[in-house]
Amino acid sequence: MLKNSLWVRTVVIIAITLLGIYLVVGPRRMPTAQDFTLEGLKANLAENINLGLDLKGGTHLVMRVNTEDYLKKLTETTAQAAVTAAQDAQLPVTNNSVTAGNGAYSFSLELSDPAQSQAVVEAVRQKVDLVNWTQSTSGNNVSWSLPSNVQTVLKNQAVDQAMRIVDSRINAFGVKEPTLSRYGAESSGQILLQMPGVDDPERIKKLIGAESNLAMHKIVSPPNPSPVQTYPTEEAAKQSLGGTVPPNRRILPYTDRDADPASTPANQQPPKQFVVVEYPPVVDGSELRDASATQGRAGGSEYEINFSFKPSGAQKFGEWTGRNINNYMAVVLNGEVKSAAFIKSQIFDTGQITGRFTKETADDLALTLRSGALPAQIVYSEERTVGPSLGADSIRAGVTASLAGLIFIVIFMLIYYRGSGINAVIALILNMILTIAALVVMDSALTLPGIAGLILGIGMAVDSNVLIFERMREELRAGHEVAVAVKTGFDRAFITIIDTHVTTIISALILYLYGTGPIRGFAVTLILGLLINLFSAVFVSRTIFMWLLHRKPDMKELSI
Repeated sequence: MLKNSLWVRTVVIIAITLLGIYLVVGPRRMPTAQDFTLEGLKANLAENINLGLDLKGGTHLVMRVNTEDYLKKLTETTAQAAVTAAQDAQLPVTNNSVTAGNGAYSFSLELSDPAQSQAVVEAVRQKVDLVNWTQSTSGNNVSWSLPSNVQTVLKNQAVDQAMRIVDSRINAFGVKEPTLSRYGAESSGQILLQMPGVDDPERIKKLIGAESNLAMHKIVSPPNPSPVQTYPTEEAAKQSLGGTVPPNRRILPYTDRDADPASTPANQQPPKQFVVVEYPPVVDGSELRDASATQGRAGGSEYEINFSFKPSGAQKFGEWTGRNINNYMAVVLNGEVKSAAFIKSQIFDTGQITGRFTKETADDLALTLRSGALPAQIVYSEERTVGPSLGADSIRAGVTASLAGLIFIVIFMLIYYRGSGINAVIALILNMILTIAALVVMDSALTLPGIAGLILGIGMAVDSNVLIFERMREELRAGHEVAVAVKTGFDRAFITIIDTHVTTIISALILYLYGTGPIRGFAVTLILGLLINLFSAVFVSRTIFMWLLHRKPDMKELSI
């Protein structure tokens, strides 16, 4: 029975060891003879292990969220919503004014009848979120302003929202182990982003800063069958409104992408025109549920973006389209009309953006729409490229440190624990191989802190063997037989090993949960090393001693 158990343990160890070695240096495809040459193994190793920015090189960006612009837009849109709410209630609002900048953000409504000020306040409160605003009344003016403490809170919220959006865009793009964190003073609104191995930083920058402000507006145009009303210049569109643009109208550029190709010279875009739309929009990007890029219905190389709304947006959109059948609707993206759609019937939850998109631009646009609109523009304060030569130096330094530490430990274990030290060295090397294999399986990036975690894991593995071996020595000194000493040494040391490993793993988990990219890399490597050590230092090491005792049941002395 004991021999069968030994063989099972041995087969398990050999199988896991071979699998670990293959995961580290084996190809991720059908292997060839070339893969098992020295050059092939090096190439496979380089391909299997993902390196972080400090080892592989990449892009380092410091960006700033324009929080002042965010508060300005918030003030302007809130002011327009307040005007619309008062007008819908048929209250005597004759004018409005906005102050936005230099730390002052407020707006006021001017009334022709001051006695109606309280009615205006109630009408606005019913339709506009004014929780953060301080309201005051003076004569025929009703005003709302943002206190300085609320401004600070909103600015921080804007930066946090921008970080979440940047994080979702970077993760969707496929950058591995990015570092994303606040940078500098909290009031600076700065964000640090590090991306290892990025070979197209300009595309990443465009993707990060890309706007995704989607909105649906009614076009001010005669009903179908008349064609949508367009104007050759912005000034002409303004003249159609009497020379000034009222608060409930906007003039937007529009490129007729369905124009007859024969009327457009080769290699030129169709002429840009202008349309007048109603403001505010019927629905906007905040109501978006999903967006995806698909090949155009006509096939070929052109793509389009399909999108769908959340239930609340779909209900709002459905009610509006139901009331506006035979009118035109503008699909507006980042302040430009992408499509002028004729409403044939009531539409609830889906829509489409067309416009001669390539697959890459359609994918990027769909991604930005899914991740949401940035609360404000992002400005790049610093850009730095880390060259791979620095990474190569770091790799050499890390490998040298690891090998030096490993050699020192091997020599110490062999001298201090003699024959049993060989057992510890085998378990130690196996721990390193399996830890690296686990990193490969998890597709985790190896950074300099990760190498530090690997070295610390080696130290913890040695500590486990020291605990076990010292327990064995105590049992042998007490006069117990070798078999009893081995069994007691492992049994009594196991509880201590579990305690030390669990406490260290908990600490590493906290580092992972609250740390950034490199710190997380350290935590992941350390956790993996500790978990694998329970296999290598306990299961493997004990199996080796069991084989020795199986071969020499009457062993009187143990080289330890």
